[in-house]
Amino acid sequence: MTGKELLKKLKKLSGKLGVEMRIETKRGKGSHVTLYFDERYAIIPDLKKELKMGTLKAILKQIGVQQEEL
Repeated sequence: MTGKELLKKLKKLSGKLGVEMRIETKRGKGSHVTLYFDERYAIIPDLKKELKMGTLKAILKQIGVQQEEL
């Protein structure tokens, strides 16, 4: 799954859960972006590249989402 695909799925989930989600591109370094999911946040590397499984799990853990919820 790429970073862009992850953001699409999280946007859909945030609507279902009634949680605010926003993306900030100015805080990240290079192609990284900061994802705010309610009061939690995570850094997402290059949106065009495939996310490694460990990176994906770490991002989901940081924002408090289970992989099955996607």
